[in-house]
Formats: sequence, structure tokens, C-alpha cells
Amino acid sequence: MAADFLQENGIRIIERNYRCRMGEIDIIGFDGDTRVFFEVKYRKNADSGHPCEAVGFTKQRTICRTADHYRMVKRLPVDMPYRFDIISISGSSVEWYKNAFEYIE
Repeated sequence: MAADFLQENGIRIIERNYRCRMGEIDIIGFDGDTRVFFEVKYRKNADSGHPCEAVGFTKQRTICRTADHYRMVKRLPVDMPYRFDIISISGSSVEWYKNAFEYIE
């Protein structure tokens, strides 16, 4: 659902479920020239809270470390623009939070 939503909104998806010993990134794609690392969170309904609430500091740091590994393995230029977005799915409603958090060392 998230991948379809992103493609309909102009994202060119290049990888799904990238895994390494650091962690996992759900979707990696391009928004124009910017490489975007997407975290996808789903909740069946609001009873469990908003999906974005599940992306706390520790999860953000894990995503950043995994992105570092990805960038190193793919030998990406240091100056290539990138950002971290969250796709929040609650029931059938999809929300896209661009630049949801900054890089955390």
C-alpha cells in the first residue's frame, strides 16, 4: 500500500526491505534527485495510537545507522542529498511526513 502510494506521488522506488546487521529500511527511493529512506508504520485503527509515535529516538538512530551502511555499501557520494520520511498508515488512510527527522549519529 505504501509503495503504491509513493509511486503514485512521483517516487521512484529503488529498494524495498533493505536489511543489514544494523537494522532495516522499509523503502528506499528517489524524490527528484534526493534519495529518501522511508519508514512505514501501520495501525489497524487509532486504538493503538498514531503510527508515527512508534518511530522514536532509538528507531530513528537505527534507521540512520542502516542508511549509513547502505550509503557505504553502494558507494554513494558524500554530498548526495538524502532525507528520512515516514509513511503512516492508519486503517486505509495514508499520510506522508517528509523530512520527518534529522540524521542522528
